[in-house]
Amino acid sequence: MGAAMRRIQAGSALSAFGLGFTVPYLYVYVAQVRDLGATTAGAVLAVFAMAALVALPFTGRIIDRRGPLPVLVGGALLASAGAVFIGLAAHVSTVVLSAALLGAGTAVMQPALATMLVRCTDAAGRTRAFAMQFFLQNLGLGLGGLIGGQIVDKSRPETFTLLFGIEAVMFLVLAGIALTVRLPRPAVPLPGSAAQQGAKGGMRVLLGHKAMVQLCVLGFVLFFACYGQFESGLAAYGTEAAGIEPSTLGTALAANTAVIVLAQFVVLKFVERRKRSRMIAAVGLIWAVAWVLAGYAGLGSGSQAMATAAFISTYALFGLGEAMLAPTVAPMVADLAPESMVGQYNSAFALVKQLALALGPAIGGPMGASLHGPYIVTFVLFSLGITVLAIRLGRQLTPVQNQPYLAVTSRVVAQHKPAEQVEAAA
Repeated sequence: MGAAMRRIQAGSALSAFGLGFTVPYLYVYVAQVRDLGATTAGAVLAVFAMAALVALPFTGRIIDRRGPLPVLVGGALLASAGAVFIGLAAHVSTVVLSAALLGAGTAVMQPALATMLVRCTDAAGRTRAFAMQFFLQNLGLGLGGLIGGQIVDKSRPETFTLLFGIEAVMFLVLAGIALTVRLPRPAVPLPGSAAQQGAKGGMRVLLGHKAMVQLCVLGFVLFFACYGQFESGLAAYGTEAAGIEPSTLGTALAANTAVIVLAQFVVLKFVERRKRSRMIAAVGLIWAVAWVLAGYAGLGSGSQAMATAAFISTYALFGLGEAMLAPTVAPMVADLAPESMVGQYNSAFALVKQLALALGPAIGGPMGASLHGPYIVTFVLFSLGITVLAIRLGRQLTPVQNQPYLAVTSRVVAQHKPAEQVEAAA
């Protein structure tokens, strides 16, 4: 791993560490610590998500024109300011505006970091780079949440101000690290070339790219059926239908993170030599089993201990699927993108992800709380839909896009071919 890559990964992990400090406690902070009420807290979370949806459509074109570094630094400074203002906010208008700054800043950093990883890797090394980023971000989020939980005290608002202050510093550290990175210059497309026309076409070109459109649809279903349910629908289902204690939700999330951290590199060795579409299809089947286990937990036919174990296993299986997705989906976005449109492709996929994360809780939350049977059936079908969509996507990919390891093997063959020809001539 080169120096630039190490710095990018370190900055990404530190920013995730800062987010882990505050995101789990944002609702409690606004509603109870600042005593602004549940309605305001809900509005703050909604604004946090909406700010990302507003900012992302413009981010990709700026990345492709100006480079990812200015966007990453600008996003980090914006997020840092939002964190500071939230920590000091005492009025509704101030906290909502601060949430908008924090949401927009953290959102634009995602495609900027992804584009930087693409610039520092080739197609073969990209799989491992994105897996490492996913591992470090989850580790940072987990450690941040764990340490933050030991600091916060609802009776002492200054403890929350400290958390948001630490988060702001982490974003500033990310910006400082980014300024030291020297990225390879991308190839400049020739005037009138297909690459230059693609850069000018923007969204029209992207929407005309069938494989990318199918990947975006698949990405929406992936994030809607998993990440969009963690802290809303699945949590509501567990407490209402399965009788899970609120403290057990924390254990389930810890199990999810533990599986990701422990399994990521074991899974990577298995995944990186196989077809990406088949690995994503396998994730759909694994998640279908996870939802069936969640359904069993809510049936009430077994003991409470069995229901709790099944529910925790659901989160653990989700973690296994996430570990398989990290080295497949994000690198595929980069491999599908023309070199002059990497930023726009990454931003479009981040927008799809953000939309799924916004709609997931809004739809899954009420279903998980009251429509227990239909909720489980719906998301078992969504998981099986992932498998179907992944198989269809595989038909649109070139052999190297679907299995980057082929590029490595073909390069090795090409390097040894002259020597073999010499031996044959002799």
